[in-house]
Amino acid sequence: MMQKEKILVFIPMFNCEKQIKKVILQFSLKTQKLFDEIIIIDNRSDDKSIEIAESALSKNITTCKASIFKNKENYSLGGSIKVAFKYAIDNGFDYIITLHGDAQGNIKDAIPIIKTGQHRKVDMCIGARFHHNSTLDGYSWFRTFGNKVLNFLCSIITLRKIDDLIAGLNIYSVKFIKEIYPICLSFPNNLTFDVHCLMYMIKNKKNFTYFPLVWKEEDQVSNAKVFKQAFIILKLFSKFILNKKSLFKITDGDIRLDQLEKNYKSEIVYQSS
Repeated sequence: MMQKEKILVFIPMFNCEKQIKKVILQFSLKTQKLFDEIIIIDNRSDDKSIEIAESALSKNITTCKASIFKNKENYSLGGSIKVAFKYAIDNGFDYIITLHGDAQGNIKDAIPIIKTGQHRKVDMCIGARFHHNSTLDGYSWFRTFGNKVLNFLCSIITLRKIDDLIAGLNIYSVKFIKEIYPICLSFPNNLTFDVHCLMYMIKNKKNFTYFPLVWKEEDQVSNAKVFKQAFIILKLFSKFILNKKSLFKITDGDIRLDQLEKNYKSEIVYQSS
């Protein structure tokens, strides 16, 4: 009999007072039983996100552990992911699912992957807004076009079919995270963190697969600085083309892991009993 997997759901949150309750309500009693813990990592929100999240967790999450962490500083999305990665490693999880706190994605899209065991066959399962079976609701034509252009360019330069570079609903193997963790601490803390992770996977011939999403834009306020983000991604593509061998390579002169980790601290502000 296979031992039950230990699965963590990580929800990054920044000023999501209008959406975070919707995200928490996605977890039915049946869905909660698939997971060991749900953690929300708040990135110094200046609205009522934490109070609303705490209330929603205490009322609705009853069959798995639930916690809220607050970052010591605003580390942006990438920094919060680094905090979650360390938590998953330190607490012996087998898999970690990322689900953004702005309610654009839905945890139900990851459930079939978990139930069929597809996540065990690869290092990472990536939710893709532009998968042929995905549904986009309210997503602007401009952002759709820009993302598809970047996906196409990435497919050309890597010789891999890329359905999406950045969405936010992903399933990681913690075994893979342990490998990438020292390297990912040097990745940017901005919204391109996932792209750097994907390019690392491609360079090192890691296995990943895409799954479809129902993606909604309603009352969310995007933190994406579109042109700046695109420039960083194009710069990464150029490095992949010109000097792939040295991309993401850690040298002896790099700062020590424990020193890098000091940059990412958080405190528990809520934990279910």
